[in-house]
Amino acid sequence: MYIIIMGGGRVGLALANLLIDNGQDITLIESNEALCADVAAELDALVICGNGTNSKLLEESNIEDADYFIATTGNDEANLLSCILVRKYNVPNIIARVSNPDHEEAFKEVGIDHVISPETAAAAQLQKLVTRPNAAELMTLGEGDAEILDMTITNDKIVGKRFKEISPSKEYIIIATYQNGKLIIPQPDNTVSRGEKVTVLVKRGAFKKLAKKLGE
Repeated sequence: MYIIIMGGGRVGLALANLLIDNGQDITLIESNEALCADVAAELDALVICGNGTNSKLLEESNIEDADYFIATTGNDEANLLSCILVRKYNVPNIIARVSNPDHEEAFKEVGIDHVISPETAAAAQLQKLVTRPNAAELMTLGEGDAEILDMTITNDKIVGKRFKEISPSKEYIIIATYQNGKLIIPQPDNTVSRGEKVTVLVKRGAFKKLAKKLGE
């Protein structure tokens, strides 16, 4: 898979490193010469110093072969313009970072596949940290209809019971537990231990009920 990232700042550099570690073929475009040199020294990837809103430079980066184009700069206008230019090269997947959430609609109106707002995502994550301080969210499923969470059992009323007595229910199912750091698929007759870490699939809106059941 070939991925072009525009922007060598904190977001772009972190993303590039993650994708390279995952074995992806990366080209990074950065317009700031000093930053470009720093990024080139750190990344095991092709780094092009130039403006990603320039068609000629995009072609030099082999944009026609790209599976993804990801604009990660902190400048919404530059990200939007580059994504509009990239569309004519029929890149299958175009992703743009939006610094100002008010600009999201403009990106969507011109047909950008995915629009990511770190600020909006950060606010949502903070809200979850406040309302779910003891649960580590792993992922959201579907359209937010369910979540997979890591939780810890502290409710003495269920300690010693068998898993089949507490799971599954209509709202949740315990899908894994951990023993000596190893993931275990809980069997119906396994007993529940205090302090046991479990992974739970829970329906949207049922978190409070689940937390009360497990004791968090």
